[in-house]
Amino acid sequence: MNKKELFEKNLVLTTEFSRYVLEHPEVANRIPKDAIIVILPEYDQKLVVENLKMARLRREKNQPMILVRVKRLAPARKSRLVKPTVELVSA
Repeated sequence: MNKKELFEKNLVLTTEFSRYVLEHPEVANRIPKDAIIVILPEYDQKLVVENLKMARLRREKNQPMILVRVKRLAPARKSRLVKPTVELVSA
């Protein structure tokens, strides 16, 4: 897995985790402020290995580590915007 693939997969996962936390604020209350959060998608073992490797390298001494295990991702939804208009105001 190259760096671009790693970045793109983790971008999706962190975005989805952020949405989940916004919908479930009780989860945020369980995460220490200085924790390192590691998302482990069980459907992608290569990404699990890479994310754990990166976390171990970046984790500070005595820093709490939160593991977020993800079984799968639900199918992507379409945008909820209805007929948006995009205008260029100035160049």
